[in-house]
Amino acid sequence: MSSTATQTIPLETIRNDNEESDFNNDPTAASTAFDPAEDAIIAESRLADSQVPDGGYGWVVIGACSILAFWFVGTSYSWGVIQAALVNKNVSSPASLSFVGSLTTACISFFALINAKIVRMIGGRFTALLGVFCLGLGEILSGFCTDNVGGLFFTAGLQFIVVSTISAQYFNKKRGIANGIVYAGGGFGGAAISFAMDGLIQKLGVEWTFRILGLIVLATGLPAAWLIKERAPIKTTTFVEWKLFKDVRFTTLFLAGAIATFPLLVPPFFLPLYSSSLGLSASAGAGLVAGFNFSSAVGRLCCGFMSDSIGPVNTLLISLLGSALSMLVIWPVSDSLGPLIVFVILNGMANGGFFSTMPTVVISVFGSRRVSMAMGMIVTAWAGGYLMVRRMSYQKPLFGAPIAGYLLAAYGGEHSTLKAYHPAMFYAGSMALGSAGLVGTVKIMLNKSVFKKL
Repeated sequence: MSSTATQTIPLETIRNDNEESDFNNDPTAASTAFDPAEDAIIAESRLADSQVPDGGYGWVVIGACSILAFWFVGTSYSWGVIQAALVNKNVSSPASLSFVGSLTTACISFFALINAKIVRMIGGRFTALLGVFCLGLGEILSGFCTDNVGGLFFTAGLQFIVVSTISAQYFNKKRGIANGIVYAGGGFGGAAISFAMDGLIQKLGVEWTFRILGLIVLATGLPAAWLIKERAPIKTTTFVEWKLFKDVRFTTLFLAGAIATFPLLVPPFFLPLYSSSLGLSASAGAGLVAGFNFSSAVGRLCCGFMSDSIGPVNTLLISLLGSALSMLVIWPVSDSLGPLIVFVILNGMANGGFFSTMPTVVISVFGSRRVSMAMGMIVTAWAGGYLMVRRMSYQKPLFGAPIAGYLLAAYGGEHSTLKAYHPAMFYAGSMALGSAGLVGTVKIMLNKSVFKKL
């Protein structure tokens, strides 16, 4: 609850007897005895949701957000291409370089609450403009320091909060597909950028690859950011709504998201190295990353439709189960190009569903009026999975990389046998399965019926 809410809204003003009401299908209402006097934000959210246009200028905003996602998600998910090129140049080890790539998404989490506060202070448009400017400038500057790339893409978090929350102001019944379109842009961006990076690296080198991408980000991202417009200002001013942690559903979803992010970047980061161990070319590795990202885009769209039809919680559960099973069953036996393509398609689709569905879940269960704050809190928990560091040596403390990088190094390194990759695969799949179990617990808390739309 927020201390800034001063007015309760009667349930009668939220219900609409002349048309289908989302309140009647709301998972919170179905599972608890809802009293608007106890949480006015939920009541305000339902009233606001009943008035959204489900279209209109909202489609322009969604298109603009999709362009932003094209760049800030696409560049992150294409890091494996750059990583493989830097490994071949003997710049550093895969473990250290995956640490660098993880900084991109980790900073989204580190600054999530701050970024949510910025959105509430200056609005979505100017927050997005600031994020695009810093993202493009950061890539350009990275072209001049490819031996020290720790700060790459760090301001992507400014855009993440904007695109995660803006759909709530324009869409209700079509909210799932709206979020799906936004995050599909990131998947398509990853596919296109993977191919572009590979070609640019081969012809111009890593340095000019960063500079060219940075210039394109500025040329396309700034106009898109300017098109973003909010229907109404976000009124909440509390930095953190600690009372949300008293809700077991929120705490469980918080933990599920934290665990789920541990395995999400393992496939796109390590596919180029894994394909190289199979004897495939660098272009084939880039193609697999591109295929992963394209499948991710398709998965985000599909999960958007599914969220509107079977409910976002059910969709998130299916997505995480698919991610876990593909990493535990298919990837370990992918010792040739054919099975590896199957894995890339299935895991990419499941992986993308997590990002496109999580904002819809948060809005559905905890209210659209607090989505920026709630998403900021939940995304903060993702930092551990994005950037897991530990001591790599008993003699000297060193910052390392995500756990998968350590496991690969411990079992022989990127030039060892295929079995050296199995511990990283099983680690990633097990984490995804654990997260799916927590989301399943949230589903049971909301409604014990297996086929209930949630």
